[in-house]
Amino acid sequence: MKTFGSLHRDPSKGKIAGVCAGIAEYFGMEIWLVRILTLTGFFLLAPPFFFVGYIAAWFILEKKPRGLAARPKDEGNATSHHNKVQGKGWHNVSEDESEKVVVKSKVWQAGEPPKQAFIDIKQRFEKNETRLRKMETYVTSTEFQLNRELSKL
Repeated sequence: MKTFGSLHRDPSKGKIAGVCAGIAEYFGMEIWLVRILTLTGFFLLAPPFFFVGYIAAWFILEKKPRGLAARPKDEGNATSHHNKVQGKGWHNVSEDESEKVVVKSKVWQAGEPPKQAFIDIKQRFEKNETRLRKMETYVTSTEFQLNRELSKL
């Protein structure tokens, strides 16, 4: 079962008060789509209802806290699962919510287009490959063996 975070308005991403940005983040949609739906509703459906609703949401919804990171809709409880897995092997220490690449499969979803996500992931693998080569060079060097022998004394 997917759980949504709490609904906040996000003035940092908003044009007026951040209501549409908060709704877009809550439902995992693109901000521009929520803005278009709001304007369409305002001009075509019921202008007084949408105007009063937007103003009410402006005053009712709290501002998004600064420490609250944007979570993708499809992620679910990945952080609680990640914290439970503490076994043998390597764990990426710097893996947090902001570093995950969220690929959107539909135009209206929030996230990166697949082409951009592929480029980002490729850059991360290249960075990790460079780090791995540096570690391998150090471990196979005589300096490493000398340091290891000195630390045994």
